[in-house]
Amino acid sequence: MTSETRGKSQQDATGAARPLALVTGAGRTTGIAASVVLDLARAGWDVAFTYWTAYDARMEWGTEPGAPRALQEKAASFGARTYAVDADLGDPAAPARLFDDVERELGNVTALVLCHCESVDSGLLDTTVESFDLHFAVNTRATWLLIREHGLRFRGEHGSGRIISLTSDHTVGNLPYGASKGAMDRITLAAARELAHLGITCNAINPGPIDTGWMTEELKADMVRATPLGRLGVPQDCANLVTFLCSPAGGWVNAQLLHSSGGLG
Repeated sequence: MTSETRGKSQQDATGAARPLALVTGAGRTTGIAASVVLDLARAGWDVAFTYWTAYDARMEWGTEPGAPRALQEKAASFGARTYAVDADLGDPAAPARLFDDVERELGNVTALVLCHCESVDSGLLDTTVESFDLHFAVNTRATWLLIREHGLRFRGEHGSGRIISLTSDHTVGNLPYGASKGAMDRITLAAARELAHLGITCNAINPGPIDTGWMTEELKADMVRATPLGRLGVPQDCANLVTFLCSPAGGWVNAQLLHSSGGLG
């Protein structure tokens, strides 16, 4: 686990200290997590985030050298302190180490936004046991462990805490990903009850297919035709909802699985 910190302590326009969000899975500048990091920074948050270079390296899109640094610099331009960590969330010891590092560098976490994933397409007949176990380690077990750390360490004002996880219902032909994300949903929604005494709201977002560079032109056309609003979902669409849920105005939305897909059927 490697890390880098940028920026000095900042205050918002009222003179209050900026709250801190921890966002997982921000390894590329075109992804949902990157948009979430920047939108929260723009909205007055300090932001710590994780990425996992080894995962990107074995995926078809490959690594994007310099992406974490570029993301930090852009967030810092909005006045945010930032902290970036190359973290293998498949390691069960990683979540506690991550919180230790973030607390040491930036302070107590107010909002936890879970955008990380293991995602390798395979179905019922061709998924290996190793792949199945890795999906559940990253997408499910790490979700539980990160939420547990947040609950154990939360020191914010009652009602200010936030947990948001990004999920998917794409299971056909994508068995380990969809199944492990479904388990993520259940953990997140259970946390809304179990962490109620801390005043932490917990919600899951299903953003539907988002155009982050992985769609073929044929698939893009199919998605546009299938969506009542007649366009593709983009990362900023998801970031808009995350930022709202993290705001005081979003504090009454709790224990929900929110579909934010433009009405895609």
